Amino acid sequence: MKTIWAVIPAYNEAESIGRTIRALQAIPSIDKIMVVNDGSTDATADEVRKTGVYLLDLPYNMGKGGAMNKAVGEVDADIVLFLDGDLGDSASQAELILKPVLEGQADLAIAAFPPPKRKGGFGLVKKTAAWAIQRAGNLQSKAPLSGQRAMTREVLEAVLPFDKSYGVELGMTIRALRKGFRVVEVPTEMSHKETGRDLQGFLHRGRQWWDVLKVVISEWRNLL
Repeated sequence: MKTIWAVIPAYNEAESIGRTIRALQAIPSIDKIMVVNDGSTDATADEVRKTGVYLLDLPYNMGKGGAMNKAVGEVDADIVLFLDGDLGDSASQAELILKPVLEGQADLAIAAFPPPKRKGGFGLVKKTAAWAIQRAGNLQSKAPLSGQRAMTREVLEAVLPFDKSYGVELGMTIRALRKGFRVVEVPTEMSHKETGRDLQGFLHRGRQWWDVLKVVISEWRNLL
């Protein structure tokens, strides 16, 4: 029987982290849930403690990739499931990305979300990431930045260390493809907070673009 751990890096997710965890607790195949509280300034850690799952409480914010790097040293599982903290009830759909990995059809399965309900950016970050993935392994990616991923232990060890901050997913996919692992994207009905075309949304995408660009530059020789 393969063991499964769910790992949730979370920064200021007090509003939704409880619902996310409870949705995962309802999935029988998940053996352990770990939340990495990435130096949150709100009540994220308190909400996690209420659920009884394992909390790794970081003293300061390390960025998403940094928090995930801290977590993997403690993970002891055959399959690792990485999820965002703001999925809420839709985290129950994690079963959809676990299925192809459990059945041996994929080494890394990525959740693709439905179209956003509100207008966001103009697609530059996503298109750049999708281009880099296509160059790395001829995968036509529709969800290049999705943080919802199930992978074997072998994939996890092969793609470490994770890139810091928002480049973590792109770097992970590129390395997995370059090393010959089978990567699939799975349609889901997952949902989380969406950024709009306001100042906060554009600032978020600006940081995301810079992190994606740094990954592309660092992997450039292997993409040519």
